[in-house]
Amino acid sequence: MPERQQERSARFDFRGAEVLVIGASRAGIGAAIARAFQEAGAGVAITGVEPEPAAPDRGRFAYSQLDVTDGAAVAALAERTEALDVLVNCAAITARGEEMEPDFFARVVDINLHGSFRTAHAFHRHLKAGQGALINIASMYASFGSPKNPAYGASKAAVAQLTKSLAIAWAPDGIRVNAVAPGFIVTEQSARSRTDPAHVAAVAARTPAGRWGEPGDIAGPVLFLASEAARFMTGTCLAVDGGYSVA
Repeated sequence: MPERQQERSARFDFRGAEVLVIGASRAGIGAAIARAFQEAGAGVAITGVEPEPAAPDRGRFAYSQLDVTDGAAVAALAERTEALDVLVNCAAITARGEEMEPDFFARVVDINLHGSFRTAHAFHRHLKAGQGALINIASMYASFGSPKNPAYGASKAAVAQLTKSLAIAWAPDGIRVNAVAPGFIVTEQSARSRTDPAHVAAVAARTPAGRWGEPGDIAGPVLFLASEAARFMTGTCLAVDGGYSVA
């Protein structure tokens, strides 16, 4: 990044804030968001289904192994949490080309949609107490179809709708609820699709920004939505896709 751009880079101050990022144990969007909040001064905890996070973040954050399909485990984590200002829902799965199988379709929806609601519901009282913010991670597939990822697309469209509904329901509690809809991002989750050179090239060619996104490209918008700069925003779903969805 050129020096002048670095000087203009957004700065957020989350000193004193407690942040929990659900689904941040691997190299990807969740981990990038967790790092960004920590660099902005927040106390950050993360979860993941693995026994421990990937090596780069091992020991960096307070970590809880969590299966978001296990309601009792989600409730137990909420009970152990004293205070929370920001909850970020990143836990999600997808498998390009395999989601027409009904049982797997149901599992994708259970994790991506029901998991997001389970955690939001469990931490509602914390966010109410702190007049906090909930940020869900949706997807550009919330806006248009995907023949290779029907379960993922359906679940993320539902996450965008859930965001709107919770924004209305929880506004009297002082909780802002927003979402971010990433485009094609270079993550472990997208690794399988990136083994197809034609697909990789087609995505870059259609994207006005001319490239795939990086996990850090999503972190800034999430911090913005959690910050006082977005204090009059709730129920929105920000597209962060390099212009792919409008091309």
